Amino acid sequence: MKIQKVEQPVIRLPWVNSMGVIGDPGCEGLGTYNMKVYAGTLEKSAEDDITLIAGDLVPAGNAHYYEEISALTEVIAHNDIYVLRGNHDTGAYTDYFGRKNYALLAKEFSVVVLDNAMRTFESDGLELLKQVLQMEEVHQVIIAFHIPIPNHFIRNSVSEEEFERLKEAYTPWKNKVKYFLCGHVHSRFEDRIDGIPLICTGGGGALIEDVSEDIRACDVEHHMVHFFMEKNELAYRFDELSENAYDTERKVPILRENLEKTVASELMAHLKYLMFADRAKRRGMDRIANLFEALAASEYHHARNFYSVIQNKMPFGESVEAFIPGEEFEYQHFYKMMEEYALQKDAPLTKQAFSGAAAAEKVHTELLKEAAAIDNFDKETVYVCPICGYVMTGDPVPDRCPVCGGPKRQFEVFQS
Repeated sequence: MKIQKVEQPVIRLPWVNSMGVIGDPGCEGLGTYNMKVYAGTLEKSAEDDITLIAGDLVPAGNAHYYEEISALTEVIAHNDIYVLRGNHDTGAYTDYFGRKNYALLAKEFSVVVLDNAMRTFESDGLELLKQVLQMEEVHQVIIAFHIPIPNHFIRNSVSEEEFERLKEAYTPWKNKVKYFLCGHVHSRFEDRIDGIPLICTGGGGALIEDVSEDIRACDVEHHMVHFFMEKNELAYRFDELSENAYDTERKVPILRENLEKTVASELMAHLKYLMFADRAKRRGMDRIANLFEALAASEYHHARNFYSVIQNKMPFGESVEAFIPGEEFEYQHFYKMMEEYALQKDAPLTKQAFSGAAAAEKVHTELLKEAAAIDNFDKETVYVCPICGYVMTGDPVPDRCPVCGGPKRQFEVFQS
């Protein structure tokens, strides 16, 4: 088993020279879209001897979620996994992962795992910390917990009183404490508390969030942390995940082919349900329309999950420009070719659909070229004609769609 159920307060691991740390993989749900990030961190952590999950492995502590995350972890992980309890890891936590307070004694460093998921350090944990710190063989220690201690970046922390309890426990051996380590905050930051580096990492699956004006979500990628020995000193580094972390399943031809078919099927269902919802609205059947809009949203999220397994992403900063060639091909070649073919076959509706779409795709291309300089893009409002799909910007927009004549009052408005 890769996931280790901790039965003893002190575990000796003389063969361990490095440790990977993954923060907050599952607190926002175990959907495929989020779990792909977690899978990527597990693969990156394969270069380390062991891995520590810094809390919030699951969204809630019932057996179903623990079984699901455990099964996924067992398949993907390459090394032994130890778990630290987070505030979402409630309920049956000890049934699956054992003790909440324990110590790992590696070859040249030690990790003392303390439970503060309820914003208080347990007395048993603090006593264990004292016992480990006074061991002669222990020299370089990481004190790991889920919720941060008071720091300079975020108020979402334990109280000053709780930190004083922790401080009282380690102070006689403070020279042995090399790092504080925590998760909980869905971002990353580094600080110095009581002269000791604090490393916060919560980028192993949860959506990255703003921490402060200086630490914005847009500036932080999903990531993990590696601890390792360097010139006899315990060191660390952050390791950012590429947008394509974990691509194992995409490389299986039959899986890829059927996932692609399933994405198309789910998106077709999404479209069908939305169109039926429109019909229901026109007849004043709001409850039926609401149901089908909800079903359409469900089908979209299904499609997103399936597509996330096979998606080949580019780095975000390069992504906008990558969409331009497809739009250009559509309006310059494919749609024009299909329009001519439809004309030959006396299919005026098909011709009209391709003609109208081509006009919109040309605008798409122009807007994407502007948006390629992401930080300089200044279009705050975009209008879409719901009749033909034409896209307009600027103020004012015409009273009628220049392609199909749809009235301005029906334009869909997208405003940032």
